[in-house]
Amino acid sequence: MASADGDIEHFDRIARFYDYFSPDSDYDVLREGLVQAERPIARVADIAGGTGRAVRAFDVDEGFVVDASAGMLAQARARGLTCVRGDATRLPLASESVDAAVISDALHHIADPGATLAEVERVLRPGGVVVVREFNPETVRGWFVVRGEHLMGMDSTFFTPEALVRKLDAAGLVPRVRNRGFDYTVAGVKRTSGTP
Repeated sequence: MASADGDIEHFDRIARFYDYFSPDSDYDVLREGLVQAERPIARVADIAGGTGRAVRAFDVDEGFVVDASAGMLAQARARGLTCVRGDATRLPLASESVDAAVISDALHHIADPGATLAEVERVLRPGGVVVVREFNPETVRGWFVVRGEHLMGMDSTFFTPEALVRKLDAAGLVPRVRNRGFDYTVAGVKRTSGTP
């Protein structure tokens, strides 16, 4: 079970080294997820974005990182990114203030993923999209990721693509699975008025 703060303390400890040992975000897949939006994309929030690896994939007017870890945000700022310190379950953003959000390799670290997705739905403009990249715990590589993170003391909770689709739907977003496998992507589009 995830703690109230998720894995924040762990990320504060490793922030200075995070980009050295973490794989780059799959920029092509993230960009393909943004194409699912039903509106122009000018403002993108990288939720639980750490050092901002995901938001660096996008050529947009405004991209910024929201994270609860001060250490990770310091690294993002050092890379010239705009940062907002905040809890993903209570985003410090105005309603309908972003065109897109990305949660890359992070949802499993958040203590209450359902609350996070509900918050993302709140801050998205109608027709906006959230792109979620995760690891499937039912694959062989996913099994090792789960065990490895738990051995490191993380409270990670992983989801299958189907479980994530249900969570996006429960948050009021229209889910679209973009790819499957060990690392998979699900996009969730915020309904526009009149969309069932």
